[in-house]
Formats: sequence, structure tokens, C-alpha cells
Amino acid sequence: MDGKIYDFLGMSVGLIVHGLDNEQRRAAYGCDITYGTNNEFGFDYLRDNMVIYKTDMVQRELNYAIVDEVDSILVDEARTPLIISGAADKSTDLYKRANSFASK
Repeated sequence: MDGKIYDFLGMSVGLIVHGLDNEQRRAAYGCDITYGTNNEFGFDYLRDNMVIYKTDMVQRELNYAIVDEVDSILVDEARTPLIISGAADKSTDLYKRANSFASK
């Protein structure tokens, strides 16, 4: 991004795209202006709510949001929920045994 106007105003600009690591995401969210897609923002929000330590979060408190084409996000994209899951802590052996029992 060119960002000459923002540089002149003393503002920093970040971009959230797929493939960034947590440090790059944290740096982009730390900027005055952060660009990204609804999916990237949404998944970052979900991942931040799954961390154990607050220091592992990438998003920060946001003051304002400007959403372009919000009708598309709220109507068209609403049919596709954002789903994220963490690693399973427990063995699936119990479920396999219950399935075997129920099948008989």
C-alpha cells in the first residue's frame, strides 16, 4: 500500500491477510488503520477467544470500524458460519466403544 497521505498524517497502516504469523498479525492490528477481510477479522476474533494467555491474543481493543459492503457480509456471508476448533484433549476411544455398543 502506498499510504503517503497516512504517512503525512503520522498514521500507520496494517494489512491482515491469510498466511501471517501471530507476530505479524499483532503488528498489523497495532497500527492506526488496519485493512482486512471479514473472514480474517472473524477468525482472529475466534482464535483470540481460544487462547490460554492474554499475551497470545493478536487483536487489540478497537475504537472504530468502517465496514465496506456490510450488506454483503450480513446477508450473503451470513449463510456461511465461521467455525473453529481446538485440539481434542480427550481420547475418542470412549466414543468408538459407545458407537460399537449402539450398533449392536
